[in-house]
Amino acid sequence: MLNKSKSDIINFLLLTGIILLIIEISFFNSGLIFSFIISIGCIYFGRKRMPRNSGKILFWFGWISLAITVLNMMTIKFLLLAILIYLLIQFFQSKKNPAYIKPTIMEPIVTPSKEPIVKRTPLFHNLLSGRQKAPEYVYEWNDVNIQCGIGDSIIDLSYAVLPKGESIILIRNVIGNVQVFVPYEVEVNVSHSVIVGATTIFENHDPKTYNQNLHYQTELYDTAEQKIKIITSMVVGDLEVKRV
Repeated sequence: MLNKSKSDIINFLLLTGIILLIIEISFFNSGLIFSFIISIGCIYFGRKRMPRNSGKILFWFGWISLAITVLNMMTIKFLLLAILIYLLIQFFQSKKNPAYIKPTIMEPIVTPSKEPIVKRTPLFHNLLSGRQKAPEYVYEWNDVNIQCGIGDSIIDLSYAVLPKGESIILIRNVIGNVQVFVPYEVEVNVSHSVIVGATTIFENHDPKTYNQNLHYQTELYDTAEQKIKIITSMVVGDLEVKRV
């Protein structure tokens, strides 16, 4: 099962969940349908009676009872456990066998239209799990805008041919570390949001960063010809920005 594609695994979990739901309703918990009808009815009639207090009470009672009913379902417990096991397996696999992604620099593709636009190949891609790393040879820079599930991202700008003006690195991560290596002659602006992790921005180190938004900027950033704006958002993970 682990060798199947991610889409096959997701389809398998959904199919198993549907089968378990039918079995649970038919043989083990036939009162689920009645509970759903009561909860949805409370939400519907409570919303119609708003903003009166009776409407608010009925509305929120419906949502709370619906949440309790769903969380007590055997099917939901199975799916949550299966997803947790799957994410843990993907996390350990990404640590043992990181996927190094080396972007191929291609000539811009001009699509014929009334207003020609240039399609460029991104340096990094969205990943559910795995590790991404910039190539270790000279490459033309493209702005980075990615979303990752579980894994690390390493962006080394020492080989990048940066254009004049502001270049953007935007990374949204669930679990994993982000490292950005910046040349000394490039000015930097860092905007970082994290729930749990550690943060190192040049000489500034915070080993315990909890539910914070951090902002750092080098002194000459506003007037620099070449500069990098780094925007990161993660649930659990470390951010390191250092000079190379």
